[in-house]
Amino acid sequence: MKKVLIAGAAGAMGQKAVALVNSMPETKLTAVLAPHLTADQREQFGLDPDVQIYHQLEQIDAGVADIWLDFTVPAAVYPNVKYAIEHGMAPVVGTTGLTDEQEAELVAASKQHHLGGLIAPNFGMSAVLLMKFAKEAAQYFPDVEIIEMHHADKKDAPSGTALSTAKLIDQVRPTHETNPDEVSTLDQVRGGDYHGIKIHSVRLPGYIAHEQVLFGGAGEALTIRQDSFDRQSFMSGVKVALDKVLSLNELVIGLENIL
Repeated sequence: MKKVLIAGAAGAMGQKAVALVNSMPETKLTAVLAPHLTADQREQFGLDPDVQIYHQLEQIDAGVADIWLDFTVPAAVYPNVKYAIEHGMAPVVGTTGLTDEQEAELVAASKQHHLGGLIAPNFGMSAVLLMKFAKEAAQYFPDVEIIEMHHADKKDAPSGTALSTAKLIDQVRPTHETNPDEVSTLDQVRGGDYHGIKIHSVRLPGYIAHEQVLFGGAGEALTIRQDSFDRQSFMSGVKVALDKVLSLNELVIGLENIL
């Protein structure tokens, strides 16, 4: 039986994760990290009486879990995952906001501790396929921009999925020149810039998670788009990660790398 701790169990994604873990016959939810969740809210948040509730990292008991499932916030994810690795818990991370340097440090720490794990910018299969298809298309369409649209409460921009898409595109697209005469009359109107790839972030009520990759060529255009209308769509990818994470020997970046 795999023992799982969920960090951020009281949040929207955390609650989906609680239901998922409770439904899996070979996993057991043994603990949660939720700063504001109280013992009398157990039933409301789907927690059995024997699930440990922790409010701070320092309170967590040794050996309470084999897997650390993180759906928290960008400010907390790095210290959370670092703590998990140092205390022998294989991290499965759906929280975005980690820098390249932080990811590299966590991968190095996982190797040092001989511990597997997964950081996934997106657990939705449509998003994973969008990134795969965009990388393929970028070899033929080097002129590309990315638009990502998320709910108004999302704390980081651009999204981890959009940034990962840009990184994958950057690996393969041919060198080309941008318009040297372009003039912007409004600051940042052209969006963020990742190695010449423009990324535009939209934050509006009513949205969940959506991304478009727009490619332009001589006399033609290609648009690849994915839409996540319900957070439940991410749980199929989380289940794959929970099934496979203990067989990994280091921290892996991207769900597509364990499918």
